[in-house]
Amino acid sequence: MSRVAGLWRYPVKSLRGERVEASEIGQEGLLGDRAFGIVDEETGNVLTARREPRLLFATARWHDGEVEITGPDDAPLDTDDALSRWLERPVRLARAGADGGVYENPKDSERETDWVAWQGPGGAWHDSGTTRVSLVSTGTLGAWAPERFRSNVLIEGDGEDGFVGRQVRLGSVTLDVTGRVGRCVMVTRAQPGLEVDRDVLRSVHRERGGELAIGALVLEPGTVAVGDRLTPPA
Repeated sequence: MSRVAGLWRYPVKSLRGERVEASEIGQEGLLGDRAFGIVDEETGNVLTARREPRLLFATARWHDGEVEITGPDDAPLDTDDALSRWLERPVRLARAGADGGVYENPKDSERETDWVAWQGPGGAWHDSGTTRVSLVSTGTLGAWAPERFRSNVLIEGDGEDGFVGRQVRLGSVTLDVTGRVGRCVMVTRAQPGLEVDRDVLRSVHRERGGELAIGALVLEPGTVAVGDRLTPPA
């Protein structure tokens, strides 16, 4: 059995999140995870660090159903006007609801051209309807920083790819592991403490078919804490 080595939630999509010692997990994932997104008023799309790398230099924290955002200089970004001035475009902070957001990704990740858009699911600002909790192991990451990949759960050991298509128990939560997580140009971006590194995505494509970490849906909500066991399928 493996154990939980770390937990993260990201209250605003693509912003830096917060490491937590324990969390409730509901149908939409960790409490507060991807609960808000920043919408570009001109396009109507949910901004991500694929299109706007500066997002990775702001931090979001969850407080009793609301979010607190601070910029790279730790100054508060607590209004749409403040966010718009910082990003130099009209934006608004939007709470996730029944309607999903529209997201973008470049087909050519090296040149960042040929952008495509798609409609995401409702409930939280996720790109895909097949993932509400993402997990990755220390063995899979190796020397890579967990922050590059934005997974919710870091597991000791390795072998998580073998859970795909099966159910696992995480703390008091039951997860249905739906597949491996495809990776995009976002993992190459600079963020505090990390330089731009295009070799990360090249390596993931070369060695892992473009996928790293596993995604899961929540079958039985509950709680999880650092040190809890991940019980693999029988």
